Amino acid sequence: SLSSYFAKYQCKEHTPSISTKILRDIPSPVIKSSELKGKPEESCDSQEFLDWLGAASADIDCNNEASSFLSTYCCPEPSVVMGQACLWTVTGFLLPEKIYLLLEQLRHYFDEPKLAYWTTLTVHGFADSPVSWGVTEHGFHKGGENFYNFVIFRNHDYWLQMAVGTQDGCPP
Repeated sequence: SLSSYFAKYQCKEHTPSISTKILRDIPSPVIKSSELKGKPEESCDSQEFLDWLGAASADIDCNNEASSFLSTYCCPEPSVVMGQACLWTVTGFLLPEKIYLLLEQLRHYFDEPKLAYWTTLTVHGFADSPVSWGVTEHGFHKGGENFYNFVIFRNHDYWLQMAVGTQDGCPP
């Protein structure tokens, strides 16, 4: 059995760690579910939003002021200031069934009226995870990037953004 096989090794169970952070007065790009490519002066496109989401998740200041860095970042326009946002991070190995349950919970977030227009779920794979898209082997020797992001809107529309490294095949 599997348990008897691992009994001879020093194995221990690790549970995912969970952290919560409240972001206050954060500029956020205006996005609309029907405008994936955005519209000038009305909404940002999905790539701009994904870039901003990464910056917000990494706690990168979006005020576009240079300090000790050569580059700066600012929130895409048009934007609004969110009074409060919750960043909930789960770190560890999650089975696809658990990720699906998290996605279902986020879908039901809008069952009752909310002030929020959207919510999002981003899943990052480990750099050396055994993923592949189609028949292409995962190119973890060249970087190992692989993730997907769901943006779920109040009207139950969603965007699905997927990314892999340059050595990987494109997702289906």
